[in-house]
Amino acid sequence: MPLDPDPSSPPPPAHHRDWFFPPAPPFLPSSRARTPRTPFPSTYRSSKPCSVYSFADRRPLPTPRSRSRSPHPPPEQQQQQQTPPPPSAPRRRDPRYAGVRRDDARTAASVKAAPPTAAPVHGRKPAASAITPRWSGMLSAAVILLCLASLLRRNFSLHDQVYHLQEQLAVATAKLQSCIVGSSLDMSDIDFLYQDDNITMPNRSLKNFSLLISLSVLYAPLVILKYIDLVSKIRSSRDSEEVPINKRFAYRVDIFLSLHPYAKPLVLLVATLLLIALGGLALYGVTDDSLTDCLWLSWTFVADSGNHANAVGFGPKLVSVSISIGGMLVFAMMLGLVTDSISEKFDSLRKGRSEVIEQSHTLILGWSDKLGSLLNQIAIANESLGGGTIVVMAERDKEEMEADIAKMEFDLKGTAVICRSGSPLILADLKKVSVSKARAIVVLAEEGNADQSDARALRTVLSLTGVKEGLRGHIVVELSDLDNEVLVKLVGGDLVETVVAHDVIGRLMIQCARQPGLAQIWEDILGFENCEFYIKRWPKLDGMRFEDVLISFPDAIPCGIKVASHGGKIILNPDDCYVLQEGDEVIVIAEDDDTYAPAPLPKVKEAVYIDIVHSERKPQKILLCGWRRDIDDMIAVLDAFLAPGSELWMFNEVPEVDRERKLIDGGLDFSRLDNITLVHREGNAVIRRHLESLPLESFDSILILADESVEDSAIQADSRSLATLLLIRDIQAKRLPYREAMVSHVPGGAFSEGSWIGEMQQASDKSVIISEILDPRTKNLLSMSKISDYVLSNELVSMALAMVAEDRQINDVLEELFAEQGNEMQIRPSDLYLRDEEELNFFEIVLRARQRKEIVIGYRLEGAERAIINPTDKVSRRRWSPKDVFVVISEKE
Repeated sequence: MPLDPDPSSPPPPAHHRDWFFPPAPPFLPSSRARTPRTPFPSTYRSSKPCSVYSFADRRPLPTPRSRSRSPHPPPEQQQQQQTPPPPSAPRRRDPRYAGVRRDDARTAASVKAAPPTAAPVHGRKPAASAITPRWSGMLSAAVILLCLASLLRRNFSLHDQVYHLQEQLAVATAKLQSCIVGSSLDMSDIDFLYQDDNITMPNRSLKNFSLLISLSVLYAPLVILKYIDLVSKIRSSRDSEEVPINKRFAYRVDIFLSLHPYAKPLVLLVATLLLIALGGLALYGVTDDSLTDCLWLSWTFVADSGNHANAVGFGPKLVSVSISIGGMLVFAMMLGLVTDSISEKFDSLRKGRSEVIEQSHTLILGWSDKLGSLLNQIAIANESLGGGTIVVMAERDKEEMEADIAKMEFDLKGTAVICRSGSPLILADLKKVSVSKARAIVVLAEEGNADQSDARALRTVLSLTGVKEGLRGHIVVELSDLDNEVLVKLVGGDLVETVVAHDVIGRLMIQCARQPGLAQIWEDILGFENCEFYIKRWPKLDGMRFEDVLISFPDAIPCGIKVASHGGKIILNPDDCYVLQEGDEVIVIAEDDDTYAPAPLPKVKEAVYIDIVHSERKPQKILLCGWRRDIDDMIAVLDAFLAPGSELWMFNEVPEVDRERKLIDGGLDFSRLDNITLVHREGNAVIRRHLESLPLESFDSILILADESVEDSAIQADSRSLATLLLIRDIQAKRLPYREAMVSHVPGGAFSEGSWIGEMQQASDKSVIISEILDPRTKNLLSMSKISDYVLSNELVSMALAMVAEDRQINDVLEELFAEQGNEMQIRPSDLYLRDEEELNFFEIVLRARQRKEIVIGYRLEGAERAIINPTDKVSRRRWSPKDVFVVISEKE
């Protein structure tokens, strides 16, 4: 056959380039069915079917003269390329290279038809392409899961068939044996065996169904969540802010576990029951036991993971191992839950977060340096009751509070102190300490800025008044500034009793400056260690005059009346002619509330009339060392107490140009100062040359204040006050003539005539120095030297708080004793009540003092260190010394 075509024959079709090659045999794959593989994913250009090559795809490779960069030539070129060669010029082809050229042409066409990889694809969402791998993974996992399930089902089906065949073989063997031995087998028994065999088939189906249910319940939630998550991602656009379902589900679970206290145990219980149920169904599907036995066996696998060792067969072993693994996880969750619960409980106990279940206890809110003295005084007050309970709540760690209380050197005398950590501004914390059942609530002032401390006390009172259950007891609030007292009382109403610490100490220092030795008497009366104020009603005293009431108590000293007809008004030092009415209560000074009672009137001599001589007040010269925030109030009180023409020297580091502005801002009106003249000096009270510039030997009284610059540190403030005291006494001793005949004896030994302490004691006879001491430990250093009276500010304020906490009516008594008008405590010489060589008992001295409208509450003998308040022996006569002094309550002069 010639290779050249016949000119007269028609040309081959344009779309068939392989006209030279004959068709392939039927047993070989056709080369025309090949589909060129595109090396890139299908796009809008390559998405068309490529099973049949077009003539454009089979065009020859471009020659070097072709300048076109487009993979598809223009239509004109396509028409030219599609035009077949003329028949007059046939091209001879070499059969050896025809296939090679065809393959090259197809490869070039496929390369040209492939889209560029860097070209962006428009019109489709990128989420679909991003989720396609996930869909593929999910489908693969589903296929694998179905394969495993089918293999497992096939295994179980074969196991059931083997079991069924074994049963049939057993029946056939039984029939054969019965035939051999010649015994006739009961046909009813055989029918029963067949019926049992027929019943076995539905049981097998039920077991397979239970196995399928257990697998479905186990994997269905995971598949459903994944499916919903993928569907939501496909439907959501790129700019959509919709939260995926899995995150929302996790958030709901987190909220459920956080808000409900029993959520974790409930989840653990549900997980355990679900594991037992699914494990029981799975065991029922792979074993021959009943459903009840399988559930019990599942529980044993959960409770003890070692029980699965007795399982026989592949299916039972697989299921038992799975249940055991789930049981270990459940046990680990339960162990972690129990451990967390126990840890939280111990942590709550350690940090003081547990609830206090007490009644009639004393509640202290806050923490300060006064807490130790306050606890000591309340413990002494509770001693007669066999002890009590004190609850302390502050914003501190419970262990730190307990450690600090343990370091305090005093005996609680049976009183239990319970510490809790919390904020008094939070109602939940207040309820935690049983605030509604407390008999007294003490709010301590914070250390630092006075305004901030009082503002916090005000917020605490607001929180206390907001307790829904109400308050059984009263509130005692310690304030730092007198100007804030009105606001706190306005908020708290009748429930609140206020103790302004700085005002109490300032007034007490002024009284001690005017009456040397009064500081020790106030310390004895305010504290519960000796005698204190008590108010009680005695019906048997109704109708008795106050003059007779004074000598009716052998173990107490009456000093006032609480008048019922005037709304419970407190009257100290009433007239002798006042007759007690029904409902009136008697105010006494006694050792304890259960140690005194009225008795028949004693026999005393008739009071002899004495000459009443009122000494005239003389102008005094007083020095104030230091600066306090309430120094303006002290100036006003001094102006009320001192005689006209007195001088008040102010020596501190505040510049003189700023003092007047600060005093005016504090509320001082210079135009109302009638009795005193202010003299300003600037200097440091711990520098000797500054002190030497002052006429220290000419002052009647010197008051050393805890300067506000170091007031926050008790030790530093006391060190500064002690240094100032020693410098002043030394300067006074050098300037005053020394009396060689003076010999002073003090506890611990006698000082020689030329010793420095002896010179300072001589100087103390000339002027009185009152030092404000914050730390009680500094008291020992001053009491040994006897060179100064001292005022324990923190301890005295704590005593006042404890006394008002025990009985709120005592606050009215203290307010009158500290006020500018009314009654006060004074120290009187014995010659005002006694004559020479006269013997009297205490009751007789009390009656003589009534002629001066005074109430004698105690005395201090010559050479004694401390005064005796409420003496036990009031009827024995004795000879008094002219140097003895008496402590009285009298009207202010």
